[in-house]
Amino acid sequence: MPFEPPAWLRVHPEVASALASGRPVVALESTVITHGLPEPVNLELARRLESEVRTAGAVPATVAVIDGRVCLGVTTDELERLALSRRLMKISRRDFGAAMSSRATGGTTVAATMIAAHAGGIRVFATGGIGGVHRGDPSDVSADLPELARTPVVVVCAGAKAILDLPRTLEWLETAGVPVLGWGTDEFPAFFSRSSGLRVSARVDNAAEAAALIRAQWAIGLQSGVLVCVPCPEDHAVPAEAVEPVLRQALQQAEAQGVRGKDITPFLLARLADLTGGDTLRANLALLRNNARVAAELARTFA
Repeated sequence: MPFEPPAWLRVHPEVASALASGRPVVALESTVITHGLPEPVNLELARRLESEVRTAGAVPATVAVIDGRVCLGVTTDELERLALSRRLMKISRRDFGAAMSSRATGGTTVAATMIAAHAGGIRVFATGGIGGVHRGDPSDVSADLPELARTPVVVVCAGAKAILDLPRTLEWLETAGVPVLGWGTDEFPAFFSRSSGLRVSARVDNAAEAAALIRAQWAIGLQSGVLVCVPCPEDHAVPAEAVEPVLRQALQQAEAQGVRGKDITPFLLARLADLTGGDTLRANLALLRNNARVAAELARTFA
């Protein structure tokens, strides 16, 4: 029988056609559009990511909530609305009910995008960096981590955001049994930086190796997500020793201004871009594009 998505999920016709015919589809999150990047860079990036996925041989499915509908794939007008509207919701697992009942519009986090992708039958999802355990407060854990522990979707990323406590984040993932694969590397990437000094759980050097490992993981009923960690392209990466001092400065500014909770990540990313003369922003854009290409390659292998 053909796959039928749940009634609460609106699937774009192009995405529905690709899924029905077994063609590769890559999910893309939307908080990077609504909360992660400034205008007009966010809209340019959103369009570029969809283009990267198409060029690499897959169909893009940008996930968002539009007027209370969870959408797997959005129209051109909706993509512009996500990029250019003010005060949109940032939607994670806990926020679906509130967004749907109030007919809100907003961007989906890694966790929320995983939920929508899995419900729609998409196995591969590309993002920039996942959330994790926050520095200075190990009790502050992103909802991305428990979602990775329970939702079987491949998440292609550049590791966790560099503003986080990377050793504790990896420890959390290990305890939860989430495979952390290094794409051509034995080290966990540090988002803007190519290395962190921390090891991944396994290395894969191409899409066929990654797909074989992931299929084996899922074949025995271990239905967690899988992280495929791709280092930032070398010509755009920022050395970790250059990021750390400005990150400490940005963290001090956040503390002084009382920035907390879901506002902390966009605040820190914006401050880092300012303090590095745009170097971290350029790295962020480059790794997002690169991750979209790798995700499309993986999706083709699965298809």
